[in-house]
Order: sequence, then structure tokens, then C-alpha cells
Amino acid sequence: MIIRPDDVRGPEMTRLIREHLQGMHLHSPPESVHALGLEALRQPGITVWSAWDGPELLGCGALKELDPAHGEIKSGVHGLTPLGSTGEFAYLSAAQRRRVVEVAIKAAAKRVPVVAGVAATTTADAVAQAREYERMGADGILAILEAYFPIADAGVVAYFKAIAEAVSIPVVLYTNPNFQRSDLSLPAIDQLSRVPNILYIKDASFNTGRLLSILNKVEGRMQVFAASAHIPACVAPRQSVELYEICCRGDWELAMERQRPLWALNQAFARYNLAACIKGGLKLQGYAVGDPLPPQAPLSAEGVADVRAALQAIGALPA
Repeated sequence: MIIRPDDVRGPEMTRLIREHLQGMHLHSPPESVHALGLEALRQPGITVWSAWDGPELLGCGALKELDPAHGEIKSGVHGLTPLGSTGEFAYLSAAQRRRVVEVAIKAAAKRVPVVAGVAATTTADAVAQAREYERMGADGILAILEAYFPIADAGVVAYFKAIAEAVSIPVVLYTNPNFQRSDLSLPAIDQLSRVPNILYIKDASFNTGRLLSILNKVEGRMQVFAASAHIPACVAPRQSVELYEICCRGDWELAMERQRPLWALNQAFARYNLAACIKGGLKLQGYAVGDPLPPQAPLSAEGVADVRAALQAIGALPA
């Protein structure tokens, strides 16, 4: 058998690819047909090999190098959330936010869901963002309320309800009392849990008693995520997924064993600016993400050393 590079222009290869595609379309649903056609296989950046036994074509294969932006998906993450707290959403212009969502949707390529962050001080702005992101192809919305002045429960409920009613995709409520002037109270959460497409809430209050109160209040109408330990998957995707899957299996002893070294990363993030730590960590891993947007300061030399040590300790950076 001889294996050699192929330009996908010979009659044998042309016939094989066409027959393969015809079989895929005949026996597979459209969303499961991922094979490339002749023109796609001939594009620069794709290398094709064919295997031969004398004049007989035995088969072929193709490879394409993925860019570093695909690192999270290759590490097994279950979804992407552009414009979350680690995405500097509060410092971006409308055009920049749109571009962030656009890039995430394109990179995901429907392999994992993209839940786009929507944050605004006005209901009209939030509704416009949500509609635009759904139109672009987002699979869900992470809804955040920004407020300079405190807002009564009725206004908070109206804000999130308007976002949900403006789209047909699932909505995740996000509450973080440490950074928000107007938090989601239990009565407000109860009301919003009855909106059909508000299916989740992410609570970052650090209050385990509040989590239990939320669980009791929504009575299964919403799924509840606890965000008390910020170990961002963008700098430790493989380790984060592993910890999650261990927890899903109920192996709490092993989960604690994995959690302990990860906690050093959480402590580093708590010690320094969040965006600075994220971008500092990604830079160490070879991603050209730049510095945090001013007036945020980049990570100090001491911070870089701490983040480097934490990432190396968990295997997210070579020692």
C-alpha cells in the first residue's frame, strides 16, 4: 500500500468523494452531514492523502490545522458564553460586543451552544441586544441588569421579562450582588421562574443559604447554577470539564482532590483584577488577547508570577 498527497482532481478520487457524499445525504439527517465536497477539499490549508494498492484506490483522509481559538471546544467544554463577567462586557462598545458574539458563534460552528451575554441600563437596549444576538445565531441569552440607581422589584422583573419575551431562545438570569446595584430578590426570582423561556439562574452571591432558598422558591421551574468559585474555563478548560464531570458522577472525594489545586487559581483571581488575570493567563498560554481596557490596569509582574504558578500547578501551562 502507498499513501501519498492528493490534489483531489483525479477520476478515482472524484468518484469516491461524490459517492461518499451521496451516501451521507441518503442515510444521515442534514445536521449530521459533516463531510466536505470536492471544492472544499481543494482549498488551501487542507491537506489530502490517498491510499493505493497498485492502481486501486483504497481510501483517503484530510487534515486541517485549527487555529488556537478552538482550544476551549477541543478541551471538551459544553458551551461558550461571550460577554460574561470575564469578557469585559461593561467596557465594550455596542459594535465591539456584537463582534465578540459574532466571533464566538463562528468559532463554535454549532458544535456547542453559544449563550450570549446581554447587559444594559435600559430595557430597550437590552431587548435590542437580545434580538440581534438571536438573529446572529446565539443559542441562548445570559441576562444581566446594569444599574446606576437602585431599581424596585417591579422594574427588575419587567426588565428580565422583556428580554425573555423578545426572543424564542432560552434565557439565563445572572445575579451578582457584589457588582449590581439592583439584585434579584426571592419574590422577583419566583415571578421570573414562571416565564416559559427563563430556564436558568446563575447566582454569584457566595451565600449557600440563598441558593437553597432559590431552589425551594422556584420548585424546579428553573435550574440553578452556583457561581461561588470563579475558576474560568477559558484558562483551564480541560481541568474545569474534568471537575464538572466528576461532580456529575457523584464522586465527591475525587472532586475535592481535583478542586484543591484549582483553588490556588481562584485565589489569584480574587487577589488581582479579574480581566487582568484572565488576559494575563491567556497571554501566558500563547493567546494574543492584549491588555484589559482602561481604566483597568494590566496584570503586575507579581500577578503574572502568581497566575503562572497556579496554571502550572494544575497542568494548564507547561512548567
